[in-house]
Amino acid sequence: MNLEPAFNLLVILGPTASGKTRLGVEAARALGGEIISADSRQVYRGMDIGTGKDLAEYGDVPHHLIDIVDPGHEFSVFEFQRRFFDAFADIRARGGLPLLVGGTGLYLDAVLKGYRLVEVPENPARRAELAKLGPDELAERLKTIRPDLHNTTDLLDPERLVRAIEIAEGEAAAAADLPPLPELNPIVFGIRWERGELRRRITGRLRERLQNGMIEEVARLHEEGVPWETLDFYGLEYRFVARHLRGELNKNDMFQKLNSAIHQFAKRQETWFRRMERHGTEIIWLEGAGEPLREILATTKHEAQ
Repeated sequence: MNLEPAFNLLVILGPTASGKTRLGVEAARALGGEIISADSRQVYRGMDIGTGKDLAEYGDVPHHLIDIVDPGHEFSVFEFQRRFFDAFADIRARGGLPLLVGGTGLYLDAVLKGYRLVEVPENPARRAELAKLGPDELAERLKTIRPDLHNTTDLLDPERLVRAIEIAEGEAAAAADLPPLPELNPIVFGIRWERGELRRRITGRLRERLQNGMIEEVARLHEEGVPWETLDFYGLEYRFVARHLRGELNKNDMFQKLNSAIHQFAKRQETWFRRMERHGTEIIWLEGAGEPLREILATTKHEAQ
């Protein structure tokens, strides 16, 4: 007798260059699933090499939340969560298994922890009031409203601080009227590598991306009207290549600084995943150098019994 699996969402997370996409595609093929990307940058059209979309890897496996908005669009956690649940419902309605694959911790948490998010429009009057406060006062105001603040980068820039407070206040006011979220029963897998091997993978992938036209991609985006300042917000690759194109870094310095920054980013991702575990998310860790697909299939078969 076939029983419904105990899970309705399979999650594959891991640091950059850990092989999440390839494993996700293999698992989706084996399990009749479709991939929902949990990557904050792959949503943007035309930003392919620098974001590591690896679109060729998907083949005939359906994928969602990739290439859905143009550069310059402010894609928020709220929009990600809404689009995720739309894709989740669509896949389930067609009898498929959704696979959430990516490394953007805030996006993963928004789904797995069921953040209660609302779309908050700009409030000019409130902004004028907040503009009278200094950075320290703004930071304290935000921490008071959001003591569990995840994205501390909001505390570095006054404009982002004001917007963060505006959103936090709007969410608090609307919380009582939010509709229930779909019920998720996730099984979460994480890919990990020995530290030295992950470093080698990161450096090797960066060299490959540069050889495959990443500098040219950033130059094209700027020529098409994306300002340098906007490119800075689209991740390390775009930030450092933009500095090179502006003449601030030679190619070798750009590579060395970018490579180091990506290694640091991978460490921050791993720290976030450990934090997820401390806050109750059970992650089944897979060795990247082993047979992760085999382990996923063995575990999911057991879960379905």
